[in-house]
Amino acid sequence: MKTALITSDTYKNHNTGDGHPEKIDRVTAVIDNFKKLDNKNLIWKKPSKFEKSILIKTHSSEYIDHVDRSYPQNGFNFLDGDTVVSPGSKEATMDAVGSIIAAIDGVEEKEFKNAFCAVRPPGHHAEKEKAMGFCIYNNVAVGANYLIEKYGYKKVAIIDFDVHHGNGTQDIFFNNEKVLYISTHQFPYYPGSGSEKEIGKFNNILNIPLEAGTSARKYLNAYELVLKN
Repeated sequence: MKTALITSDTYKNHNTGDGHPEKIDRVTAVIDNFKKLDNKNLIWKKPSKFEKSILIKTHSSEYIDHVDRSYPQNGFNFLDGDTVVSPGSKEATMDAVGSIIAAIDGVEEKEFKNAFCAVRPPGHHAEKEKAMGFCIYNNVAVGANYLIEKYGYKKVAIIDFDVHHGNGTQDIFFNNEKVLYISTHQFPYYPGSGSEKEIGKFNNILNIPLEAGTSARKYLNAYELVLKN
């Protein structure tokens, strides 16, 4: 079974400034460990280029234009209080989305069985019309819409396991019956969303809030319960 690792060095050019928690080391650590593997079933691939129309399925054209205007020629700019962009951020941001597109096309064309995308900036806090929490475009949400639009998927599931709730992904698919969004996250915690009461228009949102310090057993039990139901 072939697995693709999809990444690009452009992530290194997304400079968020000294002391910012969303830094180059996050992805470099992953890449360095993959390089140590002697695995003939691992395929290294670059992100795909894509048309703006793919982004518009997930984000508004006004928001996309706002992001494009925000990339500085030098120094830094802020899309929100903690989401920073620099001159190299545009290419990194597009490659983050392009990695998801490459992963989907590769699986659909049976080039490989599955894929891991090592990218930054991240995406799950980015809402339809707002950057947030270090996230500019919602990479996974773009991918889900791409599966629906290009490959005709009737149902797509997104499983989000992070200490933070993916408010952006929830926002984008809250009224979309074709996408099931499942999230385990610490609650209450940033960004403040993610309660069990947030279920989506079609009961397509399943939030599993967990307390700080939740054990591995309890964490796994949460997913086992979902599978049983």
